[in-house]
Formats: sequence, structure tokens, C-alpha cells
Amino acid sequence: MKSYIVIGLGLFGQALARQLCKLGADVLAMDIRSNVVQQVSADVTHAVVGDAKDKEVLRALGARDFDCAIIAIGNDLAASVLVAMNLMELEVPYVVCKAHDETHRRVLEKLGVNRVVIPEQENAQRLGRSLHSHNVLEYIELSEEYGILEVPAPKSWIGKTLRELNVRAKLGVHIIAVECGKKTNVAPAADYLIQEGDLMVVLGDNYALEAVQKL
Repeated sequence: MKSYIVIGLGLFGQALARQLCKLGADVLAMDIRSNVVQQVSADVTHAVVGDAKDKEVLRALGARDFDCAIIAIGNDLAASVLVAMNLMELEVPYVVCKAHDETHRRVLEKLGVNRVVIPEQENAQRLGRSLHSHNVLEYIELSEEYGILEVPAPKSWIGKTLRELNVRAKLGVHIIAVECGKKTNVAPAADYLIQEGDLMVVLGDNYALEAVQKL
């Protein structure tokens, strides 16, 4: 089970923490405001009141033991930078930070943050799926219910044809393309034999795509 610490529980932070929990992750949600911590406490694994600008607070919470930390503390660039520095000094493996504009993004990227997101450009549900799905190379959201995933062919699919797999009937997804090396096979035929190293481009609703990720 992957583990996350979400720092800052505004609308974006709360949505992301809940989305990650729905996907089966272990989530610690953190904010300096007790009222917003209370709002999310029933929907995540753990929720705490604390100031992430204090490195010792993060150390006491075991921040370095989490797979990923997400900083979603709003428009305060100075606070974002300080929290990011604390997390990197504690050697958190992967740090994601919310930015409110391109200047904010550039500063955080120069600092060495692994990933910077601007919520207006990338919503919390999409980010949650992307972060939590280690085998997903790309997720494209088509609507609130539907999306497209690019994933390595699951081991159970290798050596079988699309006809044998019958994923449309069994999983409710459509394989719209297969990438093999530098070649892309669009709308592959039913007798296409899946090989190791193939990348599957799969269309479906979010529940069906989550099922594909678990194969």
C-alpha cells in the first residue's frame, strides 16, 4: 500500500486526500487549522493539526517514511518553499507541490521539487490517480466519469490475443491502441497477440480503469 502525507487542506488538498484514500492508499492529512482537519478526518487514514513549516513536527510525524508528500497550502510561496525544503532535508522520496501561477512553479522546480501542479490545470482526482498508479504512464481525463490510460501490458495478458482476453465484456474497457517499440497499432485486430513490452492504450470509465490497474 502506498502512503501519502497531504499538507494543506483547502478545497484542493481535501479533494486530493479523499481521492487517494478512495484508491486504497494510506493517507495522513495535515493542516494548521483544526476545523478543516476535522472536516476530512473521517475520510482519510489519519488527520492531524500541525505546522509543516516546523521540520521537527514533520520529523515527529515520520514524514520520511511516506512514499510521497503533497504540499497544497495555498498561495503562500514562502511557506511552500520552506515546507518543500523541510521535506527534502528529511529525504521524503517524492515531493509534489501546488503552485498558483507560473512564477510559483518555476521557483519550486528550481528548488528541486519532483512535481509541481497548478490546480486550475490539473484537478485533484486526476492527480490522485496519476500519483497512486505506479504502472500508469499517462492518464487523460475525458470527463468526470471517463478517461484513457496508457499502461504496460499486464502479465496476465501477455501471450494472449485480444479476442481471448475479451476485455470489453469482462472489464468494460476498450483497447484503442497498442504501442510496441516505436510503432503504434491503432484499433488493433482481435487476433493481435500481446507481447511483453507492449503499452496498452485503454478507454473506459474510472471504475473499469482502476480494475485494469490492479491486474
